[in-house]
Parts: sequence; C-alpha cells; structure tokens
Amino acid sequence: MSEGSINKRCGCKDATTGKRLNSGCPKLRRPGGSWSTTHGAWGYQLELPVPPGRGRRVLRRSGFDDRDKTRTELDHARSLLALAGDDTGLAVQIGDLLQACKNGIPLPDRDTVAARVRAGVPATAPTTTGEYLTEWLAGRRGLSPKTIRGYGDHIRSYLIPHLGEIPLQSLRTSHIQAMFTALDARNEQIRTARASPDPLARNKFRGVRPMGASSMRRLYGTLRVALNDAVRRAKLIPNNPALGIELESGTRPKARVWTPKAIELWKATGERPSPVMVWRPEQAGQFLDYAQKHDAVLYPLFELILHRGLRRGEAIGLRDYDVDLNEAYLSIVQQITTVGYTPVTRKVKSDAGDRIVPLGPTTVAGLTAYLDMRRRWQQVSGESWPDTGLFFVRPDGQPWHPQAISDRFDHLVTRSGLPPVRLHDLRHCAATYLRHGGADMKEIQEVLGHSTIGLTSDTYTSVILELRRPNADAAANLIPREAA
Repeated sequence: MSEGSINKRCGCKDATTGKRLNSGCPKLRRPGGSWSTTHGAWGYQLELPVPPGRGRRVLRRSGFDDRDKTRTELDHARSLLALAGDDTGLAVQIGDLLQACKNGIPLPDRDTVAARVRAGVPATAPTTTGEYLTEWLAGRRGLSPKTIRGYGDHIRSYLIPHLGEIPLQSLRTSHIQAMFTALDARNEQIRTARASPDPLARNKFRGVRPMGASSMRRLYGTLRVALNDAVRRAKLIPNNPALGIELESGTRPKARVWTPKAIELWKATGERPSPVMVWRPEQAGQFLDYAQKHDAVLYPLFELILHRGLRRGEAIGLRDYDVDLNEAYLSIVQQITTVGYTPVTRKVKSDAGDRIVPLGPTTVAGLTAYLDMRRRWQQVSGESWPDTGLFFVRPDGQPWHPQAISDRFDHLVTRSGLPPVRLHDLRHCAATYLRHGGADMKEIQEVLGHSTIGLTSDTYTSVILELRRPNADAAANLIPREAA
C-alpha cells in the first residue's frame, strides 16, 4: 500500500511565464529554511488501488492549515485502505469511496466502514435505510419540484423515523408492515381524540388529520420506487421488501350532495357526509350571487370553474391569448401551482389536460363583464389595470397566489351561510351538472381533461337526488299489484 506524501503549495505565478509556482514558490519558506506560517496551504496525495483495466488514480486533498492536520488525515485515508487486507476487490471499493470524497468533505468514518466490511456489505453502500433514502433523493434527476418535495416529505416525516435506523440490507417486509401498522394506530388515536368530549384530548391533535388510504399508498409508492432503484440500479439488495405489502385500495371518495338531511346533520354535528361535497344547482346559484356582490374581482373565476370545471391552477394560469371570447373557447395549456407555498408556473400534467374548452353564451357574457370591469377600473381610478399577460390577476397586476384564491373562496362560503365545499369541489359540481344536463361521459371527460372515461365516471358523476326523482318509481310502476 502506498505511504502517500505531504506537500505545501500556493497559488503564486511566475512573473515571466505566468505559470503557477505551486511548491516551488520561494515565499513558502522563511529565510532560515523553515516553512512559512502565513503563505501557502498544506496538502497530501495518496495512490489508490486501481480497478482492472484502468490507469493510475490518486487521492489529492489540500487546504490544510498545518502539517499535523494533513498527516492526521493522510493516516486516516491509509487506515481505511488497510481494512481491505489482501482483498484487492475490497481495496478498490474503498478506493472508490475515497475518490468520491470532494475536497473539504470529511473522509468516511473508519469504524463505520469497518462495520460494513465485517457485515459483508459493499464498502460504498449506505449503512442504513435512512442514509440510502437521503442519498437516493439527492440523486434524483428530471422530476418536477413538486414530486421531489413529495418524496422528501415522505422520507423525512415517515420513512426515516420508522425505518431509518435499519440497515438497508436487513430491511424486511415485516419492518415496512410494522410502519403502516403504527400509522394506522396513530390515525385511530387522532380520530378518538377528535371525538372525545374532553377538550384537552381534542386539543392534543388539533389541526392534525388522520392519514388517509390514498396518502398511505403515495407513501408506499415512494418507498417502493426507492427500493426498486436499490435493487436494479445500485444492486445494493437482492429484492424489494416492499413488494409484499398490502394496503387499502385508496379509492377516491365518492362525491355526495348537500341534501336537506345532510345539511341538518352538518348543522348539528359539523360532520360532512364525504370529504367531497357537491352543491345542488340552487346552492351554487346562491353562492355565485353572494360572490358577485362581495368579491367582484374573483367572482368571474369562480363562475368559470363552476361552468367549465377548470382546476384552480388552470384558471389562475390562463393567459389573455388563451381566452377567445369572439370564438367562444379557451385553451388550457399551463397552470400555476405551488411547491410548498411557492407559486410555480408549468405546463398542464398530461396530453388530456392540454385541451380546448368551448364556452357557452352565459360564460362568455360573464368573462366579457369581467373585462369591462377592468376597463371601468381604469376610468374610475385613473390607473390602468397592469397588463401581465394573465387573464385573472389582482388589481395591482400581480398573479394570484393559488392559496389566496382558496382562502378567499372559503371566506365567501363561510360568510354566505351555505354548507361547506372545497374550491376543488366546484369542479365536481360542474361535472355533475353537465351529466344531469344531458352531456355524455365522453364530453365530460374532454371538458375536464381526464385521460380516461373511467376516472371521470368514478370520481365526478354524483347523483343529484332531486333530478332523479321522475324516474324513481320506474321499476315499481311496472309491477302489477292488487288494489288496496
């Protein structure tokens, strides 16, 4: 094994040739021949084991304040190589580990590498599942910021706390199943506390929601993808222990209608029949009337979503030239969403989402009135409504923040006294009204920008009971009965 060497260099250049002097600079030594304490920096180099078929490689590290620190790190590097003994393959692995350490980054801990060697684990492999997941996330490329954030949240909030200390090579299906069992138990704690008459118990989990089946499956998806890469790309483990996990289906909740009985229950208990609620047409009309009187700037956006089923980000991301009121259509091309709380403008997620949406006369009239309001604003205030290229913008010309839209909507719903729905539920309302107004599933699919009719049918076509009543006795009327 190479002993390595220590040197001192500087960045000075020869005045004649312009070449760096490196260790030949006369300023590196004082008049008596001893090393200068103020000029240059210490460094070392060490020959590393060479993989078959490759040329010489050298570990070079510099920037040390004194010779002793340099010698200490050189000895550290040599002690790591010494762990390989006569195993040339292992020596190459440890050499790979050292070569991967950039200048200024501490060398790997010797005891940690020694533990890997004793366990028969590749020297370059992360020790724990937490280390692997962290490195895996850092190496992901070509993903959207929102996807990266989702992976990161899963890793930090769930996977590392539950699985992080387990050596990756020791991770088993039972460990992963135990994590989901623990998450189920916490969900039950949250539900029990929220239903408790004791205010202290309720406050313990105030603002904390149970983790739903869909969220569980997304968490599982993150772990499955990461471990697939550990098998296929990094070859750190022979198989994926997550593949044996069974979870609830995580099907989308069915939309339910705010019927009089449902409203009565909500007023008495505060409970919603489903996370996804749909207003009856008259309730939607009451909301639009209220919004028109109390938030004239955002009323046209809410009306457009109710009429044509746009997503929040799609409505906010509409540009002026995406809206053609003369030809009565708009183009859905981009959206403004959030990563954390930061607004991000990007293309819509799929080919189906990139679509042309026709507009009816009522919707055209509403959007025309919105443009007229912007012109009147200029006449009354003496200031032009700044032109940003976006169709829906704040009066100061800035784009709307997606969360601000949702907050304003929630405020209007609360003040109106109507039963609560989410802003996204207006999209459900639009789909339901289209269906019961005579539109077929294919038309609804295209308007909403879904990739399949199945998704449209399963998610958005709730039954408005009042509109089905004429046919409620269709079967009963065919059955003859004796006169009472």
